[in-house]
Amino acid sequence: MSLHSALERPWPEIAILALVLYIAYEHLKHRRESRLFRIVADNAADMIALVAVTGKRVYNSPAYEKVLGYSAKELRTTSSFEQIHPDDRQQVLEAAKQARLTGEGKRLEYRMRHKDGNWRVLESTANAIRNRKGQVTHLVIVNRDITERKRVEQQLEHDALHDTLTGLPNRRLFVDRLHHAIERAQRNPEFKFAVLFIDVQGLKIFNDTMGLSIVDQLLIEISNRFRTNLRRDDTVARSTEASAEPNGEEILARMDGQQFTVLVEGIKTPSDAMRVAIRLQESLSAPLSANGVDAFTSASIGIALSSPLYSGHAEMMRDADIAMCRAKASGGSGCQVFDTEMHALVVQRLKAETELRKAIDRADLRVFYQPIVELCSGHICAVEALVRWWRNDLELIGPEDFIQVAEETGLIVPIGRFVLREVCRQASDWQSLFPNYPPLTTMVNISPRQFAQSDLVHDVRSALEESGISPDTLELEITETIAMNDTKYTARIFSRLKEIGVRLSIDDFGTGHSSLNRLRSFPVDVLKIDRSFVQGMDYDADTREVVRLIVTLAHHLNLKVIAEGIETPGQRSFLEEFGCEFGQGYFYSRPVDREMIEKLLRNASPRSDRINRYAD
Repeated sequence: MSLHSALERPWPEIAILALVLYIAYEHLKHRRESRLFRIVADNAADMIALVAVTGKRVYNSPAYEKVLGYSAKELRTTSSFEQIHPDDRQQVLEAAKQARLTGEGKRLEYRMRHKDGNWRVLESTANAIRNRKGQVTHLVIVNRDITERKRVEQQLEHDALHDTLTGLPNRRLFVDRLHHAIERAQRNPEFKFAVLFIDVQGLKIFNDTMGLSIVDQLLIEISNRFRTNLRRDDTVARSTEASAEPNGEEILARMDGQQFTVLVEGIKTPSDAMRVAIRLQESLSAPLSANGVDAFTSASIGIALSSPLYSGHAEMMRDADIAMCRAKASGGSGCQVFDTEMHALVVQRLKAETELRKAIDRADLRVFYQPIVELCSGHICAVEALVRWWRNDLELIGPEDFIQVAEETGLIVPIGRFVLREVCRQASDWQSLFPNYPPLTTMVNISPRQFAQSDLVHDVRSALEESGISPDTLELEITETIAMNDTKYTARIFSRLKEIGVRLSIDDFGTGHSSLNRLRSFPVDVLKIDRSFVQGMDYDADTREVVRLIVTLAHHLNLKVIAEGIETPGQRSFLEEFGCEFGQGYFYSRPVDREMIEKLLRNASPRSDRINRYAD
C-alpha cells in the first residue's frame, strides 16, 4: 500500500495504521522501517500524538502546529491536559482510563485551546500501547479538527430553533423553554412564571397593499424594540424593595406573522408580568418607519400565569391566546390576564362565528339607515347604511355584537360587498319612488379589510353599474385611522375611487393620529366629527372650542362637515352656531329600516326645485 493511498483512508483506519507503525517503530528502533511511521504521521492531516501514561508528550505530529498554533518546542514543554477546556477534562480523563484498561478508547469530542486563546473542537480516539509485561506505557491519540463542522452544525441547529426573519426564538424553542419552566414549577412551587401572548395590530394593511418586504422591515423593527425593553438575564438578585421588576429571565419569541410570545420567569406577583406587558406596549408608541413609510401600530397582550393546573405547554399558550383575544376585542392596545370566564367567552365567540357564516349564506343580514339632516332646515339629505343581523328570524343583533368577529375572521369582506350592492339597489328604488325628492346621498362604511382588498374599486364600480345610480349619490366612509395608516396607499385608492365619481368622507375624525393639514393630500368631500366630541360639548367648554376649530378649518379646506351623535337641542345649537351644515344622531332618528325611511321621505314636503345642498 502506497503512502498516498494510506493517507486517503478514513481517519479511524489511519489511527490504527499509526498504532501498528508505531509498534513496529519501537521494535525496530534505529532501523530503516522506523522511517515509515515518521513519514505517515508527519504527513497526516489529523493530529497524531504519542503520550506517556504520565501525561508527557513523546511525539506530536506537525498537524498539531498547524491546528493549534503552537511550535514543536511549546508542545513538548507544556501539558496537553492543561490545554483542554476545564469543562471537558473529566471526560478526557475517563476516556484515557478506559484506553489503558481495555486497550481502546471511545470516540469523544472536546475543546482544546489554540495559542491565540480560542477553542478548537477536536474529535479524538485513543489506543493503548503495552510493554511485554502487558502494562500500558503509552497512548496513541488521533485528533481531528472538527471546529468548522461543529460551527455549521450549531448554525443549522440555531436556524431550526430561531425565526429566520427576526432571529428570535421560534415556536419550537419557545415551547421547549416553556416545558422546562412548567417542570421546574412542579418541582418547586415557589417558582412562578407567566406567558405573554402578543398580537401586533396595524400591519395587515401594509401586507395587503405594499407587499411582504415592507411588513418584514416593520416586523424586524418591532422585534428590536421588544428586545430593547426586555431583560436578557437578571443574574444579580434584587429584593422586592430594591426593584419592582421580576427577578428572572425573559424569553422573547416570534410565533407566526405578527404574533409574539414572552416567557417571564421568576416573577413574584401577577403585576410583575403586567409591567412587562406595559413596557412592550409603550415600545410601540412611536411610529415605525420602513422605506420612508410611517406606520402606527399597537399591541394586544394576553397573560397566562403559572398554575399547578397546567400539565403541559399547550393549555397555557391556549389560555394566553384567549386572554389576548379578549384584550383585542376590548379595543386593542390592552392587557388581559386569563381567567376561567374567558374560556367560556371563547366558546361563545366560536359559536357566534359559526352562526355568522350561516347568516351570510342564508342572507339573514339587513341594512338599516340613519338619516343625515341639514341642521338649518331639518330636511333629510342623506342616509348612512348600517348593517344588522336578523338572527333566527327572532332577534335583531347590532354591529357591536358581530362586526369585531367578522373583521377578525375576514367575514367582513363578503358582508361589505353585500351592503354595498344592497345600498346601491335601494338607492335606485328610492330615486324611482320619489322622483320629486332630490336624490339622497347614501353613505356606506368601508372596513379596514375591505379598504385593504385589491378589488375594492372593482366592487364599487360593479355595484354602481348593477344599480344604475349616479356615482355622486354614493359616499364611502373611511375612518381616520385607516386613512392615515398608509397615506400613500390611501391617496392612490382615493384617486381611483374619485375617478369613478363617488364621494369620500373621513369618519371618526379626531380619534386617530392625523391632522386637518394632512387631509389636504386626499380628494375627500366630507369630514365627520366623532360623536365623542359632539357629546362633550354640553358640559366642556374646551371640547366646544375644539369642535368650532374643526368646523372652521374643514371649511377652509372646502370640506363639508357632518356631526355624529347629536342627542340634545344644546348640541344642535352649538353646531349651528359654529357653522356645521349637517348632523345625525338620536335627536333626529335612530337607525331604521327601509320602510321607515320611506315614511319619513313621504312626510317631508317634496320640492323638485329644492337644491340638495349636501351634494353640491
